[in-house]
Amino acid sequence: MKDIEKHRNIGISAHIDSGKTTLTERILFYTNRIHAIHEVRGKDGVGATMDSMELERERGITIQSAATYATWKDTTINIIDTPGHVDFTIEVERSLRVLDGAILVLCGVAGVQSQSITVDRQMRRYNVPRIAFVNKCDRSGANPLRVAQMLKEKLNHKPCVMQIPIGLEDKLLGVVDLIKMRAFYFEGENGQVIREAEIPEELKAQAEEYRIKLVDCCADYSDEIMEKAMEGEYDNIPEALLQKTIREATITLDITPVFMGSAHKNIGIQKLLDGVTDYLPNPLEVQNTALNIADEEKPVILKSEDNAPLVCYAFKLVNDRYGQLTYVRIYQGRLSKGSTIVNMTTDKRVSVGRLVRMHSDDMEDITEAGSGDIVALFGIDCASGTTFTDGTVLYNMTSMHVPNPVIELVIEAKNRDDLSNLSKALNRFTKEDPTFKVEVNKESGQTIIKGMGELHLEVYIERMRREYKVDVQTGAPQVAYRETITRSAPFEYTHKKQTGGSGQFAKVSGEMRPMAVEGDAEKVYNFVNSVVGGRIPKEFIPSCDKGFQSCMEAGSLIGFPVVGIEMELKDGAYHDVDSSDMAFQICARMAFRGAFEKAGAQILEPIMKVEVQTPTEFQGSVVGNLSQRRGNIVGTSEEIGFTTIVSEVPLAEMFGYATDLRSMSQGKAEFTMEFAKYNPVPRNIQEELIKKFGDKAKAQRS
Repeated sequence: MKDIEKHRNIGISAHIDSGKTTLTERILFYTNRIHAIHEVRGKDGVGATMDSMELERERGITIQSAATYATWKDTTINIIDTPGHVDFTIEVERSLRVLDGAILVLCGVAGVQSQSITVDRQMRRYNVPRIAFVNKCDRSGANPLRVAQMLKEKLNHKPCVMQIPIGLEDKLLGVVDLIKMRAFYFEGENGQVIREAEIPEELKAQAEEYRIKLVDCCADYSDEIMEKAMEGEYDNIPEALLQKTIREATITLDITPVFMGSAHKNIGIQKLLDGVTDYLPNPLEVQNTALNIADEEKPVILKSEDNAPLVCYAFKLVNDRYGQLTYVRIYQGRLSKGSTIVNMTTDKRVSVGRLVRMHSDDMEDITEAGSGDIVALFGIDCASGTTFTDGTVLYNMTSMHVPNPVIELVIEAKNRDDLSNLSKALNRFTKEDPTFKVEVNKESGQTIIKGMGELHLEVYIERMRREYKVDVQTGAPQVAYRETITRSAPFEYTHKKQTGGSGQFAKVSGEMRPMAVEGDAEKVYNFVNSVVGGRIPKEFIPSCDKGFQSCMEAGSLIGFPVVGIEMELKDGAYHDVDSSDMAFQICARMAFRGAFEKAGAQILEPIMKVEVQTPTEFQGSVVGNLSQRRGNIVGTSEEIGFTTIVSEVPLAEMFGYATDLRSMSQGKAEFTMEFAKYNPVPRNIQEELIKKFGDKAKAQRS
């Protein structure tokens, strides 16, 4: 039986291009999981181990989170390498949801960047303790001690610097361990030979300075260390006491231990692995809760014990060549091959046919797994975010946070024969990725895909081509315009038709007037019946209402739905023989169209609330660009080098914004977009739209 205290579940997260995948590659090498190091954009054409997808190797970026496990000394470490690009943020969300700790990787030159802030926010959301690794200390301009200070200024962390570098940039040789007060050099072809030595003379003063800072940081969490610090005994504190205090304060999220080195130059990785085992929690030290369905969904604390009832959580789905692969984290109990588990969403019982431990896209068959393990199941049909139990308890884990899509594209298969494969691809991708949404626009009949950014959708379109052999063409989606009126107008219309035998006769009169358009302006319509004296028989009043409502489906300006109309029926006439339900419906339609043209018809467009977070240096460019897009700046706020700009911008002007914002801000700004309201379009744009969509409106009227 495994010792759960010697178990770590960690994620590696950071801003794009901070070196996460390179770091994971080194960790796998030093833990003997792989026997050769491959680079992310390596000349050998192999690519990093964790970038298993062909697209990842081509682009040199991580697209999907990848799981593996390794053993360092006597500790088993489950590792998930996550993407850094904001478009694939769901991969970070779902990983942090099931992890006990994380390594926050920071670039030694750029320090805390926009995606570092996003990742930090995600870690806080799931209360994930973390240690920081300042990577790329071999790069020109690297200053890891300044980066540690940025953790405090930009992320409100309490950094605890554990090391100082020996040399920097191209002279980086190793690190000074401030707990042991010894120098460590990483030698040999791949840095696998660690040489311990005295601290170089020129670094002794700096090492003493940062040792005092480390002890002072620990003194806030230990009375024993506080006493020794007050007596000036900074060099006389037991290593074990310092490590125990740092571990406890890290797990409670009070401090962030900061390690440094260079993954690319193979410096400092083994000491970082020591940090993972020394300071990040094991499953017993993390409190995980579930909701008890049998007891009004009251929270219940899960026990990380193998003999407890099974509770596990499916956090990621991948369609593998052998079928659906479901990644699960076991929170309590044991999971074994051939056992039966219950899907808490559907109440269906399923049998575990095959159980595997993942190593990137390779898998190792196992017969059982216990509490704290991250494994994968085959042949289990479920959605992402499903809880499974052994059936003896009715527990459900809370779901992960899923951000709303910010961008959409119209897609269609170039070849009609590919429609079936396109449908399969869309079904699979929406099941795998909760941020990838598909809908069919009921007005235009177009298939629209939605996602977190242009790269996100680009990757899925490329995957459709490669994995499903579907050639798709894309186009900007139609904006969901609406039509309304600005003033009241009377209506009166007589419908008379004689065609031999019984004819058609109906007459209506009344008033059309505008009403307030609220919310999302969907089908806002009201009918008022003021007819007295039987001028229109009661059975034909609903016919008039039905006729008016049918005109709400398409306005006469550009053929889009009409909103904000109140129709008051005041008077009319009928014929004993020729009046009918159909006659009054036709009459009402013609009356509506005549009044609509007199009532100051206008086009409404959807206005989006756009919130941009940008480094303050780019604020001017961002505001200027939003203004060019007919945006109205609602407010701005500034916080430690970052400015948040809130604006209201027409949806029609927001296409291509993700690309523009990235180029304006060197990829450092992010934005969120959500529907706010409908507003009238300016007169000149209304005329352009009537020219563009006029034919559609005529076709719908005829």
